[in-house]
Amino acid sequence: MESGHLKQRGRHTPVSAETLPFTTDSTSGGRNHGAKYSTHTLNARGEGSSSKTYGAYPAVASTVQRDSGGIGSSHRDNTDFSAISLADGISGILRSRDLVAVVVLTLFSLMTRLYRIGRSNKKLWDESHFCSNFGPKYLNRTYYHDVHPPLAKMLVALAQTLAGFNGSYDLKSANKYPDHIDYTTMRVQIAMYGIALVPLAYLTCLQLRMSRPMSILAASFVLLDNAICVMSRLVLLDGQLLFFTALTLLSAATFKNVDKYGEPFSYRWWAWLMMTGFSLGCAMSSKWVGLFCVILVGIVTVEDLFRKFCDRIPLEDYTMHWLTRINGLIVLPLIVYMACFWVHFKILHRTGSGEHKMSANFQARLLGSKLNSQPYDITYGAFVDMRSLYNGPGLLHSHIHLYPSMSRQQQVTCFPHRDTNNVWQLHKARGIEANYTLDKIEFVTHGDIVQLVHNKTGAVLRSSKQFLAPLTTNHFEVAAENITASSDDGISDWRVEVVKQKHSKSSDTRLHAMTTVFRLRHVSMGCLLRVGSRRLPKWGWGQSEVTCLPDTTHKKDVKSNDVLWYIEHNTNKRMLNDDLSKYVKGDFFVDMVQLNIEMGKTNSGLSPDRDKYNALESDPWSWPFLIYPMRMVGWGDKTIKYYEVGNPILWWASAIACIVYPFRLLYWLARQRRQCSDWRSGELLEFWDNSKLLWGGWALHYFPFFLMGRVTYIHHYLPALYFALLQLAFDLDLVFKHWRRGRYLHLAAWCIGALVCLVFLYFSPFTYGWDRPAKELAGRRWLSTWNVYEDMYAM
Repeated sequence: MESGHLKQRGRHTPVSAETLPFTTDSTSGGRNHGAKYSTHTLNARGEGSSSKTYGAYPAVASTVQRDSGGIGSSHRDNTDFSAISLADGISGILRSRDLVAVVVLTLFSLMTRLYRIGRSNKKLWDESHFCSNFGPKYLNRTYYHDVHPPLAKMLVALAQTLAGFNGSYDLKSANKYPDHIDYTTMRVQIAMYGIALVPLAYLTCLQLRMSRPMSILAASFVLLDNAICVMSRLVLLDGQLLFFTALTLLSAATFKNVDKYGEPFSYRWWAWLMMTGFSLGCAMSSKWVGLFCVILVGIVTVEDLFRKFCDRIPLEDYTMHWLTRINGLIVLPLIVYMACFWVHFKILHRTGSGEHKMSANFQARLLGSKLNSQPYDITYGAFVDMRSLYNGPGLLHSHIHLYPSMSRQQQVTCFPHRDTNNVWQLHKARGIEANYTLDKIEFVTHGDIVQLVHNKTGAVLRSSKQFLAPLTTNHFEVAAENITASSDDGISDWRVEVVKQKHSKSSDTRLHAMTTVFRLRHVSMGCLLRVGSRRLPKWGWGQSEVTCLPDTTHKKDVKSNDVLWYIEHNTNKRMLNDDLSKYVKGDFFVDMVQLNIEMGKTNSGLSPDRDKYNALESDPWSWPFLIYPMRMVGWGDKTIKYYEVGNPILWWASAIACIVYPFRLLYWLARQRRQCSDWRSGELLEFWDNSKLLWGGWALHYFPFFLMGRVTYIHHYLPALYFALLQLAFDLDLVFKHWRRGRYLHLAAWCIGALVCLVFLYFSPFTYGWDRPAKELAGRRWLSTWNVYEDMYAM
């Protein structure tokens, strides 16, 4: 075959995979739609060869032989700096010399992550949080609430299970692990996610068309960063998050290459698309920070589809590209995300401390819950907690505090939390005498007239036309008044109007716990007991206002949630408790959405106290330049001390590389616009295609923290750091390929790697634990803000 041409529908003609073309048609910018490749190729040793073509992964133009040098051009010798083994994707790598690099890097990663990993038996940093609090919940199947999605915590529970821990011991009871808990095995299992980061970094850089020496250097950056290393060695969530982030980057970069140079809609194409979507789902199921990966891949995908539109590929193919990406990069991550919550709910079926964040229906399905075990039928004399169907206000509530005006009687409000002031006893209508402990049991049914007597104060729920509500002045006031002091007959009588039976047939007129939705209509005035979104001022403790909604016809069929109520809980010594999970139906999607809303509320509530100094917290502006490292444990002279400080050389250099990147790109674009560019045709576009994933990942994982109101720590920068380290290596690769046509690229990689390794070893006492006085490490205090041996800002 003399040259490799592409089919009209954007697919390659099958060709030999023995060689690689070294340039692409300048009019297409290297795209595979209608592009034509040059016939000059490089063989596996980088030597010139015959005019065969290759239709899967053409070598990037920046690594090929040129007659004259540009920024993207390399040297003239026969050294191969292109990722030729990428011809067959990952399977090709595993059959090539890159397998040796992967194995060696993995071995070094094992050494750095596992060295003395079980040295300290204390719970380091948030191990007391995740290992002691949340992991055992899965083993005990006890429900809990947390700000993070469940996947990473379920992996912690898996590590605990494999380590032989059954959740029977309360790990929260001390700041160190008991002797019979194999905490070392737990840490080793979680460390595997951090170990995998190193070979993933190498494979990713190959996909980004970096030379092998610089790809190894990039992996070494990840290997030899002290902060990533120390966080990977603990039972936390950061290792899992970083692993899925790195897997997403590798998958996205590989899919980009397969789509750009390979056969669209082929098996390999689908495999890498699905892998990208799966990785995205796992990343955002570990921590919400994973959403930044979703945004990154989304932006890159939209740009790619726009280019395909400009390439004028057939409408059928273009539509297919849209549909496949929607399924692979939106639907699949959502399925993975929802599947994690489905497993989460299935495992945690026992009552726990976090259940109050969920709906009453959800709580009633938890074994051991207060709402799960109660009488199903509501009778007169029962003590009930009434909850509004309107989301937010909560349970009907009263207390001894009085309204400051109008009736000046006892306030009636809605309170979101369980409280003894939420309990009311159901009595018959005023004037009907009854003994609710001795008389025949009578069930409350549709149309019955009842009184609600506050259990703690004995006051009766009442309303009167004489008094208007304090805030909603076109409604009537609802108050609680001592029944002996009532002067008007009928002001405390309410008619029960059943609106909906969630479990039984609509013909059922009885009032049931949890499943019957009803209204309370004032008998004499016809108004409806209502709660809205308005909150009372300080005299009302900020609780929700309860009013009586006027209805002069007495027949208004109002079904809005603000006038609908249900019995959340009831107690009655004369009735047997029932298992309400038989009657209450669950809705997974409703539960998942509600849990995510509550997670967001809890997350936003983690706000820092700016008036109080905290040695652990740090602001985002300080992260790239490592201004405030963090102590991870107590700092006594005999304590094994761990300090989250990164490799300063790497942090500072990668920060500069990422800050300079957009200015450098603008400079090159301006020169290209003025037709004095240093880049050859298509090379700047190739540079952008590969570097946008790295810089975009850094920016998206860093800048949003400036907008967050929650408390932040230096380890929140680690996902952004991963991208920054690869960006630094990418820039070094570009520089040394250009300088003297790549003659010193190998030497530069070795020298830079050696320097980074020395700095890593110098700061390794902080990474692997220091059990002597911290004053002996005073020389490692490179910045005055580092609290290595003294806390400069402690009060």
